[in-house]
Amino acid sequence: MGSKETRERCGGHWILEKPVALFVFGDSIFDAGNNNYIRTSREFQANFWPYGETFFDTPTGRATDGRTIPDFICEYAKLPLIPPYLQPNLHNYDYGVNFASLGAGALVETHQGLVIDLKTQLSNFKNVGKQLRHKLGGEEATALFSRAVYLCSIGGNDYFDPILRNSSIFESQNVRHEYVGMVIGNLTNAIQEIYKEGGRKFGFLNMSPLGCAPSVKALKPLKTDGCVENFTEFAKLHNRVLSEALQKLESQLTGFKYSLLDFFTSFRDRFEEPSKYGFKEVNMACCGSGPYRGFGSCGSVTEEYELCQNPSDYLYFDPSHLTEKAYEQIAKLLWSGNSDITGPYNFKSLFELDNIMRMR
Repeated sequence: MGSKETRERCGGHWILEKPVALFVFGDSIFDAGNNNYIRTSREFQANFWPYGETFFDTPTGRATDGRTIPDFICEYAKLPLIPPYLQPNLHNYDYGVNFASLGAGALVETHQGLVIDLKTQLSNFKNVGKQLRHKLGGEEATALFSRAVYLCSIGGNDYFDPILRNSSIFESQNVRHEYVGMVIGNLTNAIQEIYKEGGRKFGFLNMSPLGCAPSVKALKPLKTDGCVENFTEFAKLHNRVLSEALQKLESQLTGFKYSLLDFFTSFRDRFEEPSKYGFKEVNMACCGSGPYRGFGSCGSVTEEYELCQNPSDYLYFDPSHLTEKAYEQIAKLLWSGNSDITGPYNFKSLFELDNIMRMR
C-alpha cells in the first residue's frame, strides 16, 4: 500500500503491489476545490482568504482553514492528495479522484444549478471509468475499481436548505420520514451504481448534530449556548435510516464491505467536553459575523467579518464547517477507530483488504 508501487516475491516471481485508489463523493466536508471550476455564487466557494490559511497558506476551495478528512486519509494511506475532478489537465486517476462539491446534496433539487449534485458526481465517476478502461484495459481497470475505496459524506444540505427556507415544512412525521427516505434512496442508488462499476469497499460518515452549527444558531438565537433541536432530530433520523440501508446492502451485494463513522457521537463528545479534545470554543465560529459568528460572511469582500487568531482553539472554522484540527481528529477515528465508533470495518482495514494482487 502507498503512493509508490512496491514489489513482493510470490512463487519465485516478482509482482507489482498497486496503490489502493481513493474515490471521494459528497459535499463541502470533502470538496477539494471542484467548485472553483463551475459557475456558482460565492456562497458555494471557498477559494478566497482566509480559507486554507493554516496548512496551504493559500485558499484551495476547501471549506476550512486547512486540510479536510480525505486529505488526512490520504496521509494515513500513503497516497498523494487526491485532486478535484475538475482540476484542469488532470489525466492520472491511478490514485483516485475527488468528485465532491461544496453545497451539494443527494437530491438534484438541492441548490440546483449552483453545485455538482450526487447524480452528476456519479456521472463524472463513470466518465473516469471509461478513461481508465481505455488506458489500462478492462481487466486492469476492473481490478483497480474493486481494490479502491469509496468515501462519501452527503445529505446535510438536503436538510439545511428547505428547513432554513421554511422551518415548518417538516412538522409532519410522515413527511420527515418520506423526505429522509428520498435522500438515503438516492445515496443507495449511487452506491449500487458504483458497485456495478466494480466498487466493493465503501466508507461513510453519518450526520453530525446539524442544529449545533453557528449558522443555524445565528438564525435562531438561543438564550444559552446549545443546539437547535429540530435540526438535530433530522440528523438522528437520517443516521438511523442510513445504518439500516447499509446493513441491507451488505446482505444483498456480494463482497460489499463498508465503514460507517459515528460522526454524530464524535462531534457531540467534542461539543460537550471541548477541553478534553483541546478546544476552547465550540459555539462560536473562528470566522464570520453576527451572533456566534454564524453568518456566512467569512472572507467577504463587501461585508466586515471577524477572524480568530488561532483556529485550532475552535471546533468550527466558519459558520458551517469545522476546523482542520477537528477534521484531523475525525479522520483518525475513521481510519483506526474501534468498533464502537467506526464499523463494521475501520478505513485502515478497508485499505488492507485484498491489497496485494497475487498471482493465481
